[in-house]
Amino acid sequence: MTPKKKKIVKIGAILLITGLLIGGGTVLYMFNMPHRNVQNTSSDFSLTASKLVTEYLENPATANEKYLADDGDSKILEIKGTVAKISEDFNGQKVVLLQENSDKAGVSCTFTQETNKNVSNIQVGETITIKGVIRSGASFDPDLEMYENVVIEKSNLVK
Repeated sequence: MTPKKKKIVKIGAILLITGLLIGGGTVLYMFNMPHRNVQNTSSDFSLTASKLVTEYLENPATANEKYLADDGDSKILEIKGTVAKISEDFNGQKVVLLQENSDKAGVSCTFTQETNKNVSNIQVGETITIKGVIRSGASFDPDLEMYENVVIEKSNLVK
């Protein structure tokens, strides 16, 4: 191999290793970023479950723009409503549905393992306020011919 080719291979190897180190460092940083503490962060909006559902059913694009973020840091909401149902998902996390009798859909609030214990005193029919991160809005599914609920995650009761 000529000295010129050796120099090109050496520079290429250095660039490749540098690129891999930068890429690997970026991936490690993104993977190990601290998660946002929803309960210790102030709420972006405070509203009723009925108002949130109505906003999504009347104009989903505007509601998505208002509440959902492209970067994954969606808005933190405080939602007041009447408990229609209390259940548990496959991960053992409590799910509380806030819905008025007159609403077409409700707000499904999934609690975390840490906040599950706060649901034990809740009764169906009780009016409560829940704080959490919105993940998706209400909509009508024509295939199933039913309304889908607003989904809130990382929920906790507001004292």
